[in-house]
Amino acid sequence: MIALSLAEIAAVVGGQTHDIPDPAVQVTGPVVRDSREVVSGSLFVAFAGERVDGHDFARQVVEAGAVAVLGTRPVGVPAIVVDDVQTALGALARHVVQRLGATLVALTGSAGKTSTKDLIAQVLQRKAPTVFTPGSLNNEIGLPLTALSATEETRFLVLEMGARGIGHIRYLTGLTPPRIGLVLNVGSAHIGEFGGREQIAQAKGELVEALPSEADGGAAILNADDPYVRAMASRTKAKVILFGESGEADVRAENVRLTDSGQPSFRLHTPSGASDVTMRLYGEHHVSNALAAAAVAHELGMSADEIAVALSEAGSLSRWRMEVTERPDGVTIVNDAYNANPESMKAALRALAAMGKGRRTWAVLGKMAELGDEALAEHDAVGRLAVRLNVSKLVAVGGREAAWLQLGAYNEGSWGEESVHVSDAQAAVDLLRSELRPGDVVLVKASRSVGLEKVAEALLETGAEGEVAAR
Repeated sequence: MIALSLAEIAAVVGGQTHDIPDPAVQVTGPVVRDSREVVSGSLFVAFAGERVDGHDFARQVVEAGAVAVLGTRPVGVPAIVVDDVQTALGALARHVVQRLGATLVALTGSAGKTSTKDLIAQVLQRKAPTVFTPGSLNNEIGLPLTALSATEETRFLVLEMGARGIGHIRYLTGLTPPRIGLVLNVGSAHIGEFGGREQIAQAKGELVEALPSEADGGAAILNADDPYVRAMASRTKAKVILFGESGEADVRAENVRLTDSGQPSFRLHTPSGASDVTMRLYGEHHVSNALAAAAVAHELGMSADEIAVALSEAGSLSRWRMEVTERPDGVTIVNDAYNANPESMKAALRALAAMGKGRRTWAVLGKMAELGDEALAEHDAVGRLAVRLNVSKLVAVGGREAAWLQLGAYNEGSWGEESVHVSDAQAAVDLLRSELRPGDVVLVKASRSVGLEKVAEALLETGAEGEVAAR
């Protein structure tokens, strides 16, 4: 974080200082909520959770180098005491962002947020110092913590914004007001909580409503291929930039194809020129993510050639998202188990089919959460798609939703040994260990709560007789 005195922080968050000998002492390190992340100069934010109360670690973090604790009660060490820690954290983030003067880029969408955020960051880092959301820390706590990690040298701040209801993104944009806002798509993720796509679109569109006008530099970057997103153009005063494969898109892709290994290649067109891109990531769905990143970069002054080189060299920065590893025996494990929704599940299956040409393919799939009344139909559709893509074997893992996956495959024409329903991750591991052959490709994917990354990790341990070659 930029250096701030404890007195200034207390004034910004409306807090009272306790046990602070010198209010002029500055916070020069990161703002953290995990006591294990404390370093010299840190400010420790004490949240009181159901299982752990951060206030209980106050003396420990000060001994580890924290300058003070931000909490809701005195703790016997230097502290700034406030009524609500989350509100105070947000106020501090807004103050720091206003002080910085960096260009703030915010993005949201039903699928692909984290992968796209990682692409944007890797492209913009070539132009100037960039800070971006680590992993998927895109909520009311993770977003201000990310903003507070910016320094005086930061020129671009890339923030992923998640939403589980109307008003969530409006709140986040109030903490960290963006100049550039990107909306990727409106899909089925969390549809059970929102109630329908229209409500999801309403929530996601709060991002473009928060942007400054075009005259003040605001830019809304919208997916031309998604009608719900494209319609958001009427909800903003910012300049509208369209990306996608549509001929009307300002930033678009032509001649899209997948390499033999399943990596997308295309001709990138921008208003200032065109250039060829071949990505290191896997799956055709990354084309849309790359175009979104290209639109942001172009708006910030990068040329088509610069963007194409950066996209071609960008990798995956976040774990368990199309993480491709080849075992010494030639079995390829695709760990995409961080999360799942209908759109991302279908994209992963298509990537599996492309990667597995001429090889046996396995789809180890589990529950997609928070689909509400759409759950049966969406799981059934994924099972059917696995059959249509000629996936060699579907392994449905878990309870009711897994049964629906297998039912969809069965109804689409999967007979005999082509699909199987197993009770849990260990049963899936036991099955795969007994049946995998050199050259097979295995996709592992489900919602985070299912924990199917354990399957991928176990299979990699099984094949670790020699050095695992990560591609």
